[in-house]
Amino acid sequence: MPIPLFNSVASWFLKKRIHQIELFMKYPNEVQQELLYSLINTASKTEVGLRSDFSSIKNYEDFKNRLPIVNYEDICEQIERCRMGEQNIFWPTSIKWFAKSSGTSNAKSKFIPISTESLEDCHYKAGKDLLSIYYNNNENAQILAGKCLRLGGSNELYQNTNSYFGDLSAIIIDNLPFWAELGSTPSYKVSLMPEWEAKMEAIIDETLNEKVTSLAGVPSWMLVLLDNVLRKTKKTSINEVWPFVEVYFHGGVSFRPYREQFEKLFLGSKLNFFETYNASEGFFGIQDRNNSNELLLMLDYGIFYEFIPMDKINSEENQVIIPLCEVELNKNYAMVITTNAGLWRYKIGDTIKFTSLNPYRIQITGRTKVHINVFGEELMIENAEVAMSKTANVLGLEIIDYTAGPIFMSQNKKGGHQWIVEFRKKPKKIDEFKLLLDRNLKNVNSDYEAKRHKDITLSAPKITIAKKDLFYQWMASKNKLGGQNKVPRLSNSREILEELLEMNT
Repeated sequence: MPIPLFNSVASWFLKKRIHQIELFMKYPNEVQQELLYSLINTASKTEVGLRSDFSSIKNYEDFKNRLPIVNYEDICEQIERCRMGEQNIFWPTSIKWFAKSSGTSNAKSKFIPISTESLEDCHYKAGKDLLSIYYNNNENAQILAGKCLRLGGSNELYQNTNSYFGDLSAIIIDNLPFWAELGSTPSYKVSLMPEWEAKMEAIIDETLNEKVTSLAGVPSWMLVLLDNVLRKTKKTSINEVWPFVEVYFHGGVSFRPYREQFEKLFLGSKLNFFETYNASEGFFGIQDRNNSNELLLMLDYGIFYEFIPMDKINSEENQVIIPLCEVELNKNYAMVITTNAGLWRYKIGDTIKFTSLNPYRIQITGRTKVHINVFGEELMIENAEVAMSKTANVLGLEIIDYTAGPIFMSQNKKGGHQWIVEFRKKPKKIDEFKLLLDRNLKNVNSDYEAKRHKDITLSAPKITIAKKDLFYQWMASKNKLGGQNKVPRLSNSREILEELLEMNT
């Protein structure tokens, strides 16, 4: 089929999905309620279903009272049994894929189950919906007349005794339907190359002569690729290399620090930006309007949503857990999901707020725990505490306080982390402290380790020694001395860093 005709037929087909999206926008709570019953019925004969007597659950209140809210630590033994080959534990169909993601306080990595249903009815459905929404919003779109340059993670797929695990993007690419593979570049083989530097060269070699019409990937990684493209081609802008690129689909980290850099790479050429909200546990939201900073919560992907108000999250006795129909505008919630891969009332750690209730649109506000996730490293406070403690113990140091934040990428500078540390007993060699802290962070967090590989995305951390009583003075300036007030350990912005640096002179 000639490309122009294919583009017309495909765009017509994609636009038909808009009517289904409009249906759950109009009847969101009914769709969610029906979905919950479907998930319960499907899993009624599983180990979890039999233990919680799913067959007797008649309504949401039964469901809520019967099953507890869980974290990864609560279900990791079930997941390990499944990885070793046991089936029908938490989902009836066979699960052989596990998405490896950043770890918890008890493990370096998590392994999130991926079922056939979650691949087909969530992740791949979301990919089609992203195109559907984009075409619906942009009548003259021509992205299907060329290819999408996709940039997934560098992790290869590993086979356990009875299962496979790896980066979610690698699992998705490995299982892509033929129609999606035809419209993507680089090839399957190059996309799954494990060595990042070799993969980068191979991607450039394979894609330079392709008609690239869209880009998709995490901003920090995509910037590295595009900078390498300009370096190799000796061009000054990406639109000189790929003149038909019209949209960049991004997600995974906040785009705010990167937008200006992308606009500079395209030198005034109008590039559309569309945000997505996906994770190993599922695909949750898609920007459904041009030039918007809100995401439409996708309600028919096999995911049932519940929410915990953040002001109640640490209350054991009075913790409030509500369904979608009870949420309020502009209030921070921790998100809880029940999925078609067998996660039951699972707290994923993300926080969101609703910016619209008709339809339900959201913004991602952060994590339930303090972290840095500017480059996809998902560095948690638990990681920082363990790494800092180990470093201090080995070197015989005494640390009073510390905080860390990002060093944002620029066109000629890699990103990184800056740590301000106040020592009671200072290190003899600051470089020794830096190297050991970096090594310990890699040991406790696989995502940080991946981003630090050969300094491709993250440079080595920058350490600034704080003067005596710096943090005390900063807390005093905020009227936060005493009580339960604490110095924020990690932040996705440089606001705290800059304030401290100014006081440190």
